[in-house]
Amino acid sequence: MHRRERYILYIIVIAQFCGTSLWFAGNAILPELTEEFELGRGAVSNLTSAVQFGFIVGTLTFALLNIADRFSPSKVFLFSTVLGSISNILIVVAPLGAVSLWAYRFGTGFFLAGIYPVGMKIAADWYPGKLGKALGYLVGALVLGTAFPHLIRSFAPELAWQEIMWTISGVALTGGFLIYLFVPDGPGRIKTSSIRLGAIVDIFKVKNFRFASFGYFGHMWELYAFWAFVPVILQIYSETNHLPLPVPLWSFLIIGSGFFGCVIGGYWALSRGSAWVAFVQLLLSGICCLFAFLITEFAPPVFLIFLLIWGITVVGDSPQFSTLVAHTAPKELIGTALTITNCIGFSITILSIQLLGRISSHFGLPGTMSMLAIGPVIGLFAVRNLIGRKLTN
Repeated sequence: MHRRERYILYIIVIAQFCGTSLWFAGNAILPELTEEFELGRGAVSNLTSAVQFGFIVGTLTFALLNIADRFSPSKVFLFSTVLGSISNILIVVAPLGAVSLWAYRFGTGFFLAGIYPVGMKIAADWYPGKLGKALGYLVGALVLGTAFPHLIRSFAPELAWQEIMWTISGVALTGGFLIYLFVPDGPGRIKTSSIRLGAIVDIFKVKNFRFASFGYFGHMWELYAFWAFVPVILQIYSETNHLPLPVPLWSFLIIGSGFFGCVIGGYWALSRGSAWVAFVQLLLSGICCLFAFLITEFAPPVFLIFLLIWGITVVGDSPQFSTLVAHTAPKELIGTALTITNCIGFSITILSIQLLGRISSHFGLPGTMSMLAIGPVIGLFAVRNLIGRKLTN
């Protein structure tokens, strides 16, 4: 990788970290929001689902209009971070009640559709030959960005929740301007001049693309449900075992540990291939799902190590699935392909988050976490068809 390409990758990674810090901003201050807006039972499921639903509508809009393929991805990224940051801070400047909270988080999710998949599109335009490695760093940045609000809460517990939201919006804006000022459109970009309403149908006609996307869908069933409920799992364990765990810090460490799974998997993919790496990591996280019902019985060190392993593997396969999607989609529609798979994948996350939230209220969270294994099982059956195949688009 040439010096300029490394520099560009570093900027994209930092910008992705900054932009995606918007994602779980509300979850990090959930106790304050619950009290401020009188959210009541099911707050974590509903708050997370509002962002996810916004992201789904956003990615569907971006995909149908071929936004990432028709316009400069760097400008789309900036535009989205500006509006996403505004949506995030409206919770502070215009708090009208619970309905407005859901609307603001929906808006944040909508504009995240121009940050996460568009960031991957930018990477695909710059690093087509080493995309698995590049996306390893990029999705790793998403992981750290997602965990970042928990880190702020952990190291600055005296900060008011409004100050935390201002900080996160400022960080996100920084990422947008980094991309706009320092990352031009990549040499591999192929511009689509007009809207192709049938593009999504054309993409799914490709057999290998279907295998890649269904593997990704199975992975998504598990991922965000696990991330959303990590603080809840830690709190339950702390109360059950009378152990004063620093929940925000451990939430950051467990979610953030996925960075290492993404980056190591990216290097591993250079020799073993993205399909193999995705299969192995999905298998390991699926095993964690199966043993989740025992989680409150573990001794504290085992409990935390178990969650760290789960945190590493639950997202370590994500950049390789995105690589497989990019490598199997028509070259002129890579941006649309990445966006529509994100749209469908995040639709699935709402189902798993809501289902887990509803079932756990009756049977307890640890006892129902094993239902997340459904996703890895489906994903493993899909991605095994791509192992050892030469994939070109």
